[in-house]
Amino acid sequence: MKLNVLRNIILGISILVITFGIGYRVGQKSTSVSSSLSAVEIVGQTKGKNPTVDFSLFWDVWDRVGKYYIDKEKIDPQKMVYGAISGMVSSLGDPYTVFLPPTQNKEAKDDLGGKFEGIGAQLGVKEKKIVVIAPLKGTPAETAGIKSGDWIVKVDGKETLNWTVFEAVSKIRGPKGSSVELTIVHKDASSSSDIKVTRDTINVASVEWELKNLSCSSENNCKKVVYLKLSRFGDQTSEEWNKGISEILQALPGTASQTNDEIKGLVFDLRNNPGGYLAGSVFIASEFLKDGIVVKQESIRSGNQQYSVDRKGRLTSIPMVVLINKGTASAGEIVAGSLQERARAKLFGETTFGKGSVQEAQELEGGAGIHITTAKWLLPSGKWINGTGIEPDIAVTNDESKPEEDTQLLKALEYLIK
Repeated sequence: MKLNVLRNIILGISILVITFGIGYRVGQKSTSVSSSLSAVEIVGQTKGKNPTVDFSLFWDVWDRVGKYYIDKEKIDPQKMVYGAISGMVSSLGDPYTVFLPPTQNKEAKDDLGGKFEGIGAQLGVKEKKIVVIAPLKGTPAETAGIKSGDWIVKVDGKETLNWTVFEAVSKIRGPKGSSVELTIVHKDASSSSDIKVTRDTINVASVEWELKNLSCSSENNCKKVVYLKLSRFGDQTSEEWNKGISEILQALPGTASQTNDEIKGLVFDLRNNPGGYLAGSVFIASEFLKDGIVVKQESIRSGNQQYSVDRKGRLTSIPMVVLINKGTASAGEIVAGSLQERARAKLFGETTFGKGSVQEAQELEGGAGIHITTAKWLLPSGKWINGTGIEPDIAVTNDESKPEEDTQLLKALEYLIK
């Protein structure tokens, strides 16, 4: 089945709520209110579609704030509207259904575009707390020692409990050269530490690869393994992926059809991949699977659907291993899980993040936006991994005290050349 490529996203979310009118935005009827807010023209205030909803309390509070609040200079009607809408959405208790004011909406789209100014860390929410899904390679976050699984408990001294990902992003991002202080609790640590990080321009290439020569008996006689890393599923991923795969095939001797006989295998690194577009997961998985189901989706609006391999893959028979860790989320989990369940690849590493919902990104007036959870996705077997993640076939943990040693990668390479 064809995917809505532009709008269905699976946010793991990144590091990277909105105009609604007042109440319901249906029509353009104008209404005035009393008190110091009486000069504000309220547009779009008409009856909503639900006749049982009474907005009189809302307007009562609106008037009372304008009439009685001590510091009139702090009263910003537009911020009050944004706050009311944010509260409405947050009442659902879903950290991935969020309202985005214009600035935050732009930041969310910049994430998927692959270029922004900040510290370079992918964030998520667990237990109502902000957690680092993954620091991006070569970014200020990685240099500062921020790791997957770290809790960010404060940003510039402000508590982050109950923040959304986008609230955290808006506070952590900033101009190149400026700094932000994060209070971090490392995984398994009993106390927090303050880390000052200087922001920079973050350019994130979603696809990287190299050809590794192993067990060389001579300079020209080595066992070859392709190492291929996918860091996210974004706007440019399909283009970057096709370019990378073409380069891999051209760099190896023989034609594409002969390539599988020339190398020992491929290590596909999905560690610290926070996800992105749902369509991207089907596109990537189709590179390795000849046919069959990649992912299933359950939605009240569109019912049960399943998405199968949608193109002819170029790497459908090469032996492969997939690397995963706790930073592998959403679309990354779809690819890893489908390759595991379809017996196409062994998974090495750690249990993944566990995000099994699908968000639809909708644009609102004035540059605002809203991400609404519209469905949940399931592995080909029908398993829902939300909150639990995907377990590896071979559990391997890297020693965080020795960042120069990548034990997970070494074990995967050993498995392929044995």
